[in-house]
Amino acid sequence: MMFQELCCENKNYRNLINGKWQETSSGKLIEIKSPVDDSLVGRIQSMSTEEVDFAIENAKEAQKSWKKVPVSERAKVLYRAADLLEEEVEEIAKIMMREVAKDKKSAESEVRRTADYIRFTADAAKGMEGESIPADNFPGFNKSKISVVTREPLGVVLAISPFNYPVNLSASKIAPAIVAGNSVVLKPATQGAISALYLARVFQEAGLPGGVLNTITGRGSEIGDYCVTHENIDFINFTGSTEIGRRISSITTMKPLLMELGGKDAAIVLEDADLDLTVKNIISGAYSYSGQRCTAVKRILVIDKIADKLAEKLKEAVTKLKVGNPLKDQVEVVPLIDTKAADFVEGLIKDAKDKGATLLYGGNREGNIIYPTLFDNVNLDMRLAWEEPFGPVLPIIRVKDKDEAIEIANKSEYGLQSSVFTKDINAAFYIADKLEVGTVQVNNKTERGPDHFPFLGVKSSGIGTQGIRYSIEAMSRPKATVINIEQI
Repeated sequence: MMFQELCCENKNYRNLINGKWQETSSGKLIEIKSPVDDSLVGRIQSMSTEEVDFAIENAKEAQKSWKKVPVSERAKVLYRAADLLEEEVEEIAKIMMREVAKDKKSAESEVRRTADYIRFTADAAKGMEGESIPADNFPGFNKSKISVVTREPLGVVLAISPFNYPVNLSASKIAPAIVAGNSVVLKPATQGAISALYLARVFQEAGLPGGVLNTITGRGSEIGDYCVTHENIDFINFTGSTEIGRRISSITTMKPLLMELGGKDAAIVLEDADLDLTVKNIISGAYSYSGQRCTAVKRILVIDKIADKLAEKLKEAVTKLKVGNPLKDQVEVVPLIDTKAADFVEGLIKDAKDKGATLLYGGNREGNIIYPTLFDNVNLDMRLAWEEPFGPVLPIIRVKDKDEAIEIANKSEYGLQSSVFTKDINAAFYIADKLEVGTVQVNNKTERGPDHFPFLGVKSSGIGTQGIRYSIEAMSRPKATVINIEQI
């Protein structure tokens, strides 16, 4: 019954504004259809700029009181939210399965992981302390000055979350922000908004005061620019495409940004790699949730001497992937989020075929399902070598040595993560040192987490560093109070 306030009997979902669930004055709604079967999941409010104004200004007012609440009390809200989230795993997972086409196991895992994330955030915040810095460790000063450094919230955080992890990547913005003393305005992706609204209801039920978390829904094309340029937004935390990230960066002025954008994560496979381990990780990293993840393995750079053997093993593994309806079966490859996404991936496949890549498996489409596709002999003139598919298609690019692999990996505009598969730790560190990415995984697929590790992208893959402690620090600032002891 906790979620009753969210929605009317007609599947019209409301927004959380100032502690109450409200509908727009215009009555304008957006239908959310399931990628699985095109059935109606629900309708979300299409807010006007005036309603966005109210939500942001209300959050600004609420933050004035919230920042005065002790960290220990803010943490208690997070602990309650984590407990409530775990109690509602099945219900929230069911919504995610229909709204963004996740299989049951992945959806339930996301909710549980989010509960863990929220708890760890509360723990981390309570362990973050200020510091005192004596002046005499800098030349020319004596012990008469001490700087007392504390952390201050930034104000109102605009959290913009994506469709692919609508619960986890909303919470990873909300929890660090509010525990640092900010208020949050959550703008979820249109597809995925219903799942995010369920999360907002959990925070409300956990005792978060009205206005500390408000939600706004509507087309990004209609209210997106208005939100990110709003004068009362103090920080923007965005996960999404590089294209939209660039847009936000270009139109905002003097607003700090934390962005997780696109990737073209490479798996570099050396001659001495354990190929069974390598194949297991690459298949999981490339094809789970149809590759709709920024950290998915999106290309293989393999030493030519072992490329035939690796290709053979990968092909065998790809044929065993289960494809279909996540509402009915446990599957790895599901319908892509919409027709536009499927069209784009199909275009990459056609380009690779036309330019002479060797299709080892797949390449076909049924509705918005792109069957798991594996190409060999992909060259650098093909779009698939450089563009992020966000779908279940994987290119094998053959290289002569590790230096050529590094060169190709670094030519990408992206720099999120890379994997290196080898038994030679010196080779692993040699490659890791030269790769222009935020994280290098050794003998593991590219992935996000554990969530207290730093997570970041360079180049077109992001701005700033996430990870629980890093996110709290990003959404707060140091404040120095200098005590001049001789004057007291």
